[in-house]
Amino acid sequence: MARDAIDSALADPLALVQEQAAWISEIYDQALAFVVAYAFDIVGALLVLLAGYVVARWLGRVTLRFQERRNVDITLRLFIAQATRTAVLVLFLIIALGKVGISVTPFVAAIGGLAVGASFALQGPVSNYGAGMLIILTRPFKVGDTIRVLEQAGVVESIHLAATLLTNEDGERITIPNKHIVGEVLTNSWEHRIVEGTVGISYGDEPEKAIEVLRAVLAADPAVAATPPPQVGIQAFGDSAVDIAYRYWVPTKQYFEVQYRVNLAVWSAIRDVGLTIPFPQRDVHLLSPGSEGAH
Repeated sequence: MARDAIDSALADPLALVQEQAAWISEIYDQALAFVVAYAFDIVGALLVLLAGYVVARWLGRVTLRFQERRNVDITLRLFIAQATRTAVLVLFLIIALGKVGISVTPFVAAIGGLAVGASFALQGPVSNYGAGMLIILTRPFKVGDTIRVLEQAGVVESIHLAATLLTNEDGERITIPNKHIVGEVLTNSWEHRIVEGTVGISYGDEPEKAIEVLRAVLAADPAVAATPPPQVGIQAFGDSAVDIAYRYWVPTKQYFEVQYRVNLAVWSAIRDVGLTIPFPQRDVHLLSPGSEGAH
C-alpha cells in the first residue's frame, strides 16, 4: 500500500500538492475560528498576566523595603520577597487560565500528587531550607564569626537557606548543609580561636619564673589578643617535669601561623633564662636472682 501511494504521488505530483494545501487550509481555518471565538478571552488573559507581573514586582519591592526598615536579615528578607513575588504570579496565572476556559482543578490535583512524591525525594534539601530559616531567625552566629561544628572550623563567609559557607586559614571553602548545623554541638568563638600549649620544666626550676617568661612572650606578640588576656599556670605535675600550660586567643585566619611563632618564642625564652626542659625519665632497678631472697 505504501509503495502504491508513493508511486501514485510520483505519478501525479499536482494531486499531492493540492492535498497538502487542503490540509494546511483546514488547520488555518480551525486556528482562525479558535482565535475569533476566544480572542477577547486570550487578550484578557494576557492582560491579567501583565498585571500580575507588575503587581508581583511592586509587592516584592514593598516587602523588601519594609524588611530593610525592620533590619531583617538580608538572606531572610530576600527569600520572603522572592516568595511573595512567586505567590502573586501563581495567583494571577490561575486567574488567566480561568479566563481562557482552562480548568485549574486537574493542575492542582497533579501538583498535589507531585508534591507527595517530591516530598520523599527532597527530604534532604527541604530539611536544609528549614534549618537555614531557623539559623537566620535564631542567629546563633553571623557572618564574620568563627564556628566549629562536625570537626570543621572556619570563619562564616555567608549564610544561605541551604548551606553555610566557611573559609579557613588555608583559603579553603567549607560548605556545611544547614541540617548538619541545627541540632549539633556548635561552638562560636566570634572572630578569634583559642590556642592551647604546654611546656615542661624541671622540678628544680622555679615555676614562677617560667610563668613570667611565658606571659612576656605572649604579650610581645602583636597577634595575641589582649582581651580576653592570655592564661598561664601550672597544669600538672608529671613524672619528669612540671607542666606549665598557656592559653591565648588569636585571629582565626592566623591560628597556625601564630601558634608556630609563639611555640618557637617559648622555646627560645625558656632556654635564654636558664630554665630546663627535661627529657622523659624512668628509673629502672635491676635485681640479681639472689637479691630477692636476701630481703
